Amino acid sequence: MSYYDVDAILTDAEKVPCQFELDAPDLGHLDSSSSTGLKPGTPLSLPLWLAEMLALASTGGGDDARAPLTLNLPPCLSERVANALKADPRAVALRDQSAHFYGVGVRMLDLFDERELGAVLRRTFVLRAADVGLHARKADETGVGGGTGGGGGGGVPSGEEFLRGLDEWERALFRRGHEGVRNTREWMDKVKKG
Repeated sequence: MSYYDVDAILTDAEKVPCQFELDAPDLGHLDSSSSTGLKPGTPLSLPLWLAEMLALASTGGGDDARAPLTLNLPPCLSERVANALKADPRAVALRDQSAHFYGVGVRMLDLFDERELGAVLRRTFVLRAADVGLHARKADETGVGGGTGGGGGGGVPSGEEFLRGLDEWERALFRRGHEGVRNTREWMDKVKKG
């Protein structure tokens, strides 16, 4: 990713739950309930970039070295969400979990050894990408994102409803797919005329 990638910057700004393991005087402003300092065991949410740096840093030397905080999986990657994705990845509105769901997932998988979660995210992306591609191909025929107008057709979401549930990676995939289909149609029209 580029240094100037807005999606990467916004992914880094996602809040993740963590817990301080050391006494941190004069950092009470990070936790709204404390005014002086953070005590060991204090739970709080920090931006991903800061929590990652602190979780990977170590204080002290030798055998006594430990990280200032423990990083936990964010709610968007909780067991409840993973179970819903296992059941039917298409039924989960990923954007409701996190606008940058896959970006946060990739970053967390770099930090945690969660093979099962990685498999769930991989399967989710593959299954949902097929739907994204289908909606992108039919977007001009059926409205913004494909599907039936008004959300009526037997559980098939309307175009806008479908797009509303996509995270940023899926939205970018949709845009690229739709542009590819549109460019192919324009090219075919030129070939037929010429």
